[in-house]
Amino acid sequence: MTTTADDSRRARRRATDQRRAVRSDRSRAEARLGWLLAGPAFVIMLAVTAYPIAQAVFDSMFAFRLTAPDERDFVFLSNYTTIFTDGVFWSALGVTVLVTIVTVAVELVLGFALALVMHRALKRLRGLLRTAILVPYGIITVVSAFAWYYMFDINSGFVNSWFGWVPGIGAELDWFADFGTAITVIMASEIWKTTPFIALLLLAGLAQVPEELLEASRVDGATWWQQMRRVVIPNMKAAIMVAVLFRALDAFRIFDNVFIMTGGDADTEVLSLLAYRTSIGRLEIGLGSAISVVLFLCVLLICFIAIKFFKVDLASGTDASGGKGGKK
Repeated sequence: MTTTADDSRRARRRATDQRRAVRSDRSRAEARLGWLLAGPAFVIMLAVTAYPIAQAVFDSMFAFRLTAPDERDFVFLSNYTTIFTDGVFWSALGVTVLVTIVTVAVELVLGFALALVMHRALKRLRGLLRTAILVPYGIITVVSAFAWYYMFDINSGFVNSWFGWVPGIGAELDWFADFGTAITVIMASEIWKTTPFIALLLLAGLAQVPEELLEASRVDGATWWQQMRRVVIPNMKAAIMVAVLFRALDAFRIFDNVFIMTGGDADTEVLSLLAYRTSIGRLEIGLGSAISVVLFLCVLLICFIAIKFFKVDLASGTDASGGKGGKK
């Protein structure tokens, strides 16, 4: 009897080893196929992104103007010292951070509300709702910026006459003359245009929430808010992180709206516009490259903070437990 049991165990072990060997060979073949398919795109992406960044870092260590490219002086980190001791840089950085925080926060709330509406809409109305919501996002940023500019312009705009009954709004109000009103219009145009983007990402996240969990919470007597806090939002962490990260990066690089509406006047200059003015307007390539490098480092910092804050591994799924041992 003992010999029969040992033979059986050895047979099962051999079968398991054979299955592992087959699975291992298939995994290696799939990995090779993955590299072959993604390799060319990865190389091209590296070439078009890494090279400009490396060139900007290199140029930022020289003092030279575009009108005299042969007269280069190696100054190492002097350009960075110049921008970090200039109040204009810190003002532009402050405006950029303000626009990023306010627009992303408002868009996240509005986008979540729109996603809930689309998710719970009748099946026959979903297509129409998604199309209607996507209209602002389909408009080119420059076009929408001009539209908002002409809406609020004191000479051609209709806002002052239509909303003259609102306290604080009158025929003499120049929206782009003061920082408060100008930055409000800029952020409103940004929110109007890109909220549909966040709404669609969150809608995809809502579709991933298991229906059986929602049903179980309803059976347990959970309120709407408890369902949102305990079930829906934890299972949407990956979608929320992607939405916040993408929009934060986009908002931090804002350029078109500010360039068209105010051109940086009324203290509304942002980092991208400052880099443009320095590099293209004043032809200070070294100094402009230093500002661009700082902008790039800020973008990297935003990515790092978002990934650390949400504790989401996109390769293996959402850690709904908030990183407290729920992930295996």
